[in-house]
Amino acid sequence: MKKNLRQALSHRQKQHIAELGRALSAVLLPIYYKEGQHYLLFIKRTEKVRVHKGQISFPGGAYEAKDKMLLDTALRESAEEIGLVPGDVEILGMLDDVPTQTSSYIISPFVGFIPYPYRFKADREEVEEIFEVPISALLDEDCVHQETEIIGGEAVTVYSYHYQGRIIWGATARILNQFLDIFRRIQR
Repeated sequence: MKKNLRQALSHRQKQHIAELGRALSAVLLPIYYKEGQHYLLFIKRTEKVRVHKGQISFPGGAYEAKDKMLLDTALRESAEEIGLVPGDVEILGMLDDVPTQTSSYIISPFVGFIPYPYRFKADREEVEEIFEVPISALLDEDCVHQETEIIGGEAVTVYSYHYQGRIIWGATARILNQFLDIFRRIQR
């Protein structure tokens, strides 16, 4: 799977977004293999964070001047938020940039494979919960809901993923949808 996913990610043209007034940010989609299947790791943000309070997301955050590139941002933030050591992440590739709707960020998503088991350590100021979801569950038709909303005068497909009482929506759902489209193709 790793080889096929790395190849699929490297053979696509990443769409970059550059909009004035939007802050750069990056997230990591941590994947691992456990008990015969692949999992994605998510976090639920606390109510203490400045933006995206209580939302489910991938580990990540805003670009800082000390980051050489956005990959450094994703790895630094993952280390800060969940204790994931950057050297333990095998980067497989990138997904398209995604703008947030409720804040002014452009998110650059990175896909990385991590070892399992792993001893995560949540930063309790930023992360309320760390949880895993089997990719097979996310691929199930009953998990995803689609709606059409008018955003900025245009009809846009909006996704939400429902798993064990949790709802993954917004920019995280758009990033997840991109990833699952690619994952489906490599499974064929």
